Amino acid sequence: MYEKTRLLDDRKKIEQPVAEEFKRFNDEFADSLRSETHRLQSAIDQLLHASGKHVRPLLVLLTAKACGKVTDHTINSAVFLELLHTATLIHDDVIDETKQRRGVPSLNAIFDNRISVLVGDYVLSTALIRSIQTGNLQIINIVSNLGRDLSEGEIKQLETAEESILDEACYMQVIKKKTATLLSSCTEIGAISADASPELVRKCRKFGEYLGYCFQIKDDIFDYYKEMNIGKPTGNDIREGKVTLPLLHALEQGRREEVASFLKMIHDKDFSAANIDALIEFAKANGGIEYAESRMKEFHDKAVGVLMEFPESDAREGLLALADYIMERQK
Repeated sequence: MYEKTRLLDDRKKIEQPVAEEFKRFNDEFADSLRSETHRLQSAIDQLLHASGKHVRPLLVLLTAKACGKVTDHTINSAVFLELLHTATLIHDDVIDETKQRRGVPSLNAIFDNRISVLVGDYVLSTALIRSIQTGNLQIINIVSNLGRDLSEGEIKQLETAEESILDEACYMQVIKKKTATLLSSCTEIGAISADASPELVRKCRKFGEYLGYCFQIKDDIFDYYKEMNIGKPTGNDIREGKVTLPLLHALEQGRREEVASFLKMIHDKDFSAANIDALIEFAKANGGIEYAESRMKEFHDKAVGVLMEFPESDAREGLLALADYIMERQK
């Protein structure tokens, strides 16, 4: 109970510097998804009901405020970036055949893959329309490249899983394309929308990139714990052939005989429930969680180091609190 209260207090601390702007974002985000087509509107209602933590729009808003002020372009950017993120999640669930998202049935579980893909396309198109409305070619260019990077990251992850490529450098490449690029785009666009200097925009982009690595490593650690309330089944990554940082480290550090046995399991895609449990326990027993946590903290500390170069402000404090929240969150 105490932990839940503390995290809620942290969340308030994050939102407080942009409370008014965040409310406006929420209103515009909901208004951006409207359709007269009954089935599409039903899917949209489901999406809005299962809405997540809104880390990305908060990053946009807080970064803009830390760089000067939140403008209409900032609000619009926060909306289209969250729309883009939502579209990628819809498509990811179809690709991964995931039946649950944020603790509730995923769109493809409620409807089917055909409807889900089309809804994802609709949300993506809405995001692109909103990005064009900024009238800023630099922002449009970032969003266009972001779409390519996210797709490339997803394909790279599928390739890595199918070919059982067990390499930390490859894992980091996937994280960069799938998560770090999205968060760095949020902070970069937030800075641009506030008319920040090129040097400040560069620093904001770097801050977001470091935070993205931290975010994804934390997400991957969740997969090794049954008791954590994360809104998705544990062991899911391994079941899909995705070998993440804790297990990668354990395979480097474990006893040769054990490692050989687990490598065969991974290459054969022999992911029974018992084998998944064994792989998770092997990762824990060989320092995989501790290693992943240390790498996560490295990126967190790098992100904080960039922020400390910013002038002191409530928005900077909000960003610092957000960085801590990303590392300490329980789901």
